[in-house]
Amino acid sequence: MIRYTDRSYYLEITASSIENRGVAPQSVARFLPVLLFLFAGSGCSALIYEVAWYQVLQLALGSTAVSLGILLATFMGGLCIGSIALPRLNLGKHHPLQVYAALEFGIAIFGIAVTIAMPLVSHVYFIGAEHGMPGMLLRAVVAAVCMLPSTILMGASLPAIVRGIEATPRGVSWWALLYGGNTAGAVFGCLLAGFYLLRIYNMATAAYVAAAINILVAAISFFLARSMTPADSSAPTTPAPVSTDSVSGRWPIYLAIGLSGAAALGAEVIWTRLMGMLLLATVYAFSIILAVFLVGLAAGGAATSWLIRRTRADLALGICQLLLTLAIAWTAGVITGILPFWSDAILTTTNPWEMFLLDLKRCAFAILPPSLLWGASFPLACAAAIKSPDDDPGRVA
Repeated sequence: MIRYTDRSYYLEITASSIENRGVAPQSVARFLPVLLFLFAGSGCSALIYEVAWYQVLQLALGSTAVSLGILLATFMGGLCIGSIALPRLNLGKHHPLQVYAALEFGIAIFGIAVTIAMPLVSHVYFIGAEHGMPGMLLRAVVAAVCMLPSTILMGASLPAIVRGIEATPRGVSWWALLYGGNTAGAVFGCLLAGFYLLRIYNMATAAYVAAAINILVAAISFFLARSMTPADSSAPTTPAPVSTDSVSGRWPIYLAIGLSGAAALGAEVIWTRLMGMLLLATVYAFSIILAVFLVGLAAGGAATSWLIRRTRADLALGICQLLLTLAIAWTAGVITGILPFWSDAILTTTNPWEMFLLDLKRCAFAILPPSLLWGASFPLACAAAIKSPDDDPGRVA
């Protein structure tokens, strides 16, 4: 029996109602602390790859805004392809954690393959490098060859894991926690890669560490799925049809979150270039800027897990986007009018820890407000897009 009220988005689901997918949603949700750990590990490995690839591609393709834009567009494009494609595959008879384990293992394989093939890819680019549009297209092809296979699998990981959690306000609050945990792991991976792995070792070592994390996450996920199987033997082996109604009632949500994403990544490219000029364009500065951006996404997403159950998600999403216009204006004003004239006695210090703290303080002061709101946007959009408790969580996410 399902009771659904539009006003409060409250759902009361009895045990007999959870039979529309191959694995009962509670069978995954009751392991939420473990899932948070696994998803944080996945985010950690993803950002180790991104930072390492950024440095290698920067050397091969040039340190320009075009190169950074191509890197981010390719990385996010792969995530988009994976997130759209996976829910359309007939994987309902497989446990969500088994699918997730296979994805993580695939990421590790492709990550190692890219690391081994990177010298050859760089050589090909140098042979065919040209100026103008042909050169830009070649950069895009090189970036796609290096990153798309892994990032497609990364993008499929969230839809895979949330298919074990019901499409209700309570369930979406768990999605928000997983999103926040994944982003928190990404912060750690970003700093680990930028300040330790690439500083002490090299790109290959960083990639192998990321691959090892993927393999560990895959192994734990696989064995956790096997341990759940006996308890869930009463669940049907073939999923019943779920609601896949028209997107006509959801297009405002898709349009809003799409424009918000465009603004977020456009701002990240611009702010990374401008902050790089102020902080020096090094792997350390890039890691600090990216880490602050991700901290805001993680905190905003985690905080929204509490808000989703207590407010109208569509209204909150709209308010969030309005506040973003003020937050983006704040960052623009800080970067152009405050940070260049920020006087501090330790600017000339030789202590790297003091310089790190100063750079971190500047980045947080400028970038954190809008990134908090962007972090809140995704779970709010998910909650607003749910029209029925029978919606496929993977498609919604």
